[in-house]
Amino acid sequence: MYLFATVLLTLIVALVATPISIRVADKLHIVDQPNARKVHQSSIPRMGGVAIYIAFVAGTMFLGVYTRQVAALLVSGTIVMLFGLIDDARGISPKVKLLGQVFASLVLIQGGFCIRFITNPFDGGLISLGIFAVPVTVIWLTGVSNAVNLIDGLDGLSAGVSAIAALTMTIVCFTQGDVVTAALAAILAAAAFGFLRYNFHPAKTFMGDCGSLFLGFILGALAVMGLSKGATVISIFIPLIIMGIPVFDTFFAIVRRMFLHRPIFQADNGHLHHSLLSLGLSHMQTVLIIYAISIVLGFCAVLMALLTSSQAVMVLIIITIVTFVGADRLGVLRGNRRQIISASDKRERNSV
Repeated sequence: MYLFATVLLTLIVALVATPISIRVADKLHIVDQPNARKVHQSSIPRMGGVAIYIAFVAGTMFLGVYTRQVAALLVSGTIVMLFGLIDDARGISPKVKLLGQVFASLVLIQGGFCIRFITNPFDGGLISLGIFAVPVTVIWLTGVSNAVNLIDGLDGLSAGVSAIAALTMTIVCFTQGDVVTAALAAILAAAAFGFLRYNFHPAKTFMGDCGSLFLGFILGALAVMGLSKGATVISIFIPLIIMGIPVFDTFFAIVRRMFLHRPIFQADNGHLHHSLLSLGLSHMQTVLIIYAISIVLGFCAVLMALLTSSQAVMVLIIITIVTFVGADRLGVLRGNRRQIISASDKRERNSV
């Protein structure tokens, strides 16, 4: 009942804080302007991430679990949110923003969050990362943060997918007996759902980088928090499946840009939501389909947590095959026909 009250409080705070963030963003002119890559046609306030942050902090404080890890989570999350907010308000270089995420990751590691080992999915044995533990943890945290940021391209997409991922993490952690991580994940889901009330199509506000980076960072941190308590196949596979949409979409973006001989960090219109829109689906239909995919991945993650290691590996193989085939069919993996022709023409001009 206390956890239910905490989650309800978080939801209420998000519902109250989001309209306030809209008014503040309008006064400070922190808005997202439309351009060729964006779907919206008018300026939209983009400080909603602050409301998500406030709701999560309020819920966590009300939960009353005052440990070193929880303190580190709040401090590092604050750092990520502030760097994102500065970028939303004034704009900072990607390098500076990345440095902020790395610094926050190191603060989190000092608080006891670190991937010190992974499990061998075939025999269940532990593989120590040794001196690579800190770099792997930093790469994981910054990678998930930016992956969630990359899918923030449609109304309600990033918030909804993050909320589904957090709910899935809640269920998985409860099945593993990790009540604290489960509670924090539930609080994060409530914060995202409260914001989604104003972010679903047609959006009244965007979360901005301060929101997408914060959501991704906390999701990644909670995955590490769960990892440190597990010695089963869950510790290597399940977090990847839980955050399947942002993780796979980012991975496919890298592969696609390499295939098309484009800079890896150059933005394009080949992400999953762009591909679905190109099929003629509406804005809302695209978002709902991606929600459905996230729910299916979440169900698979829960199933894997309940299966033996060998059975979980079989589920993972099936998920991987279906994901790669589907991504290739949609043009997410190697680019759609128009992108391939454009890249081919560019290579021909360069050769001439």
